[in-house]
Amino acid sequence: MATKKTVFIDGPVSPAFIAESISKHSSKTDIGGHSIFLGQIRADQKDGLEVTAIEYSTYREMAEEKLFEIREETFTKFDITCMHIYHSLGQVRQGEICLFIFTSSKHRKEAIESCSYLVERIKKEVPIWGKEILGNQNHSWKSNH
Repeated sequence: MATKKTVFIDGPVSPAFIAESISKHSSKTDIGGHSIFLGQIRADQKDGLEVTAIEYSTYREMAEEKLFEIREETFTKFDITCMHIYHSLGQVRQGEICLFIFTSSKHRKEAIESCSYLVERIKKEVPIWGKEILGNQNHSWKSNH
C-alpha cells in the first residue's frame, strides 16, 4: 500500500520550494514531461474592499484521507511517474502561492491532463476552507521580520 505524503505547508508555498522540487527531477531520465499548477491569491474586490490575504483552514485528518484517495485514483487513471501536491494552511497574502501541483510522465499529455484533473478534484472535494481577509485598496503589508 502507498504511503501518505505530507500535503500541507504553513503559510505560502515559496518559489524556492517550487524550484527545489523541480530540480530534484533532473536525475529521473524516464520523465519526458512535467505539468505544474500554481494557485495564487488574487486581489479581488469585495464590497469596495480588496482581498489582501486568505486564511486557509482544514479538518486535517479528513482532508489528508481525501487527498490520499484522489492521489491513488489519479495514479490508476493516468500513466504518470510522479505527483506532488502542496496546499497552504494559515494566512497567504495576495500574490503568494497557496497551491502547488506537480505531475510528471513519460509524455506531456499525461502530465498535463493529470495535473488538470487533480486541480479540479482537489478544489471540488477536499475540505479546505479559505476566509478572505479584506483591507482597503491602499493597504500595504508590514513585516514583523
